[in-house]
Order: sequence, then C-alpha cells, then structure tokens
Amino acid sequence: MPVHANEVVVRPDARPDIARDGVGLVKVSTWDVGTPERQRAAIEAIGAAWRKRSWPDLGLLSYTVHVGNDGRTLLHYSQWTGEDAYQQFFSEGFRDERNAEIDAAVPGIRRLGLHSYELYRGGRGNPGDLRVPGCVVIVEVEFDGPDRDRQRDWVDGVFDALASDPGPADGEPGPHAAGISGWFHVSTDGTRVLNYAEWTDATSHVTALAAPGEGIGSPTDAWDRVHSYPGVGESRVNRYTPGLSLSPGA
Repeated sequence: MPVHANEVVVRPDARPDIARDGVGLVKVSTWDVGTPERQRAAIEAIGAAWRKRSWPDLGLLSYTVHVGNDGRTLLHYSQWTGEDAYQQFFSEGFRDERNAEIDAAVPGIRRLGLHSYELYRGGRGNPGDLRVPGCVVIVEVEFDGPDRDRQRDWVDGVFDALASDPGPADGEPGPHAAGISGWFHVSTDGTRVLNYAEWTDATSHVTALAAPGEGIGSPTDAWDRVHSYPGVGESRVNRYTPGLSLSPGA
C-alpha cells in the first residue's frame, strides 16, 4: 500500500537523516521526565500523539526523540525548512495539541529549553562505514558571547585536529574507533555549538573519554588549541539511546 505525504512514517533505525536536503534549521530541546519508566511511557505517548494525526505539511521534515542514558531525560531533535515553518507549527497549535496529549499520559514533564541550530560540518569518519549506532553522544559547547565566526572557527579547529591526529603509535584501533559520525551544529544566536555524534555503543564512548590525556584525541598542538580556545565556557556531554524518529510519507 502506498504511503501518502501526510502520513506519519516511523523510521526503523530511530535516527534522523542528518544530511538530508532541504534542512534550513534544527531545533534541539531536552525534557526531564524523572525515571526510566517515565522515559518509556513518554516515548510511547509521543509516538501515539503523532501517529494518530496527519503530518503537518508546513516545513517540518523530521522529528526524533532519543532516550537519555541518565534514566531521566529525552532529547528532541527536529529538522525544519526554516524558522518560519516552526513558527507556523507553533502558532497554529500543532505543538500544543500534541504536548497536551503527552502531558495527560505522563504528567509533570519538565521542558528544559529549546535551541535553534544550523548544520555546519560533519559526516561519517569513513564514508563506507555502515555500522548502525547504538549510542548518540551530544556535546554542547557554550561561548562567552555571540560570535558566528568564532563558532565556525572552533569547529574548523576540531576538524583540523582530527585530520592531523596520528592515532595510536602501534597502529591498533584507538579509543575513538567506535565513533561512527560527528555532525557539528552552530546555534543561530552565535553562542553555542552542538556535536551530534554517533557511536557503536555507550561503553565505547565512556572508555574513549577515560583514555590518557584529554581522552578523545591525541596530545597534539592542534588538540591543545581546541581545548584552550579563547571564549569557550561551559561544555556538557550526554549519551542517549536512539528512541523514536518520525517523518512524513514519501
């Protein structure tokens, strides 16, 4: 049976197509639901609230929710054609009607903020790597003030460091070998960078962070410049398990 454009499609891998065409804006937010049981209940409620309704045909390209390994949070990642599309989604009540149903099923959800991003650089470390990630690592970096050039310069420095990283001296896979991809987003207000990184599993990422020195990345001048970059303030690292990803029918 054909799938119509206004039908909701559940992606079997629970992941967004980050590099898809047409994405002009990404919205990222976090919900605190409190317990693993409520995480599962919220995912079920989100899926039910969206599947029973037609997909809003106004520039929303995908909506993904990942489950925090902390046992209490959910990460929301949605792709839009632009800010106008999101504002229409909000003003016409599409968001509120779905959230009302979700809140009725799982009362007391704390919504911790919403940030707007543009995808800047990224991809798979090996374009031929077909491994399916079991863990999504979200790295958020805040700067001490808005500066769009500085955001991009810092991200470029990360890519320079990765390109010049000699890796393990003995040629064996390093602690970051379980990393599959990294997608760097810059906030539209010029104050934040978000890396959406896919890993084979959470344990491998924990091991990589615990490696000698700075963890992920060899002790090189290029990595030193990244770690000591002027104006970098708070940074956070959180791990998630792919949960639910929805998109419109083809």
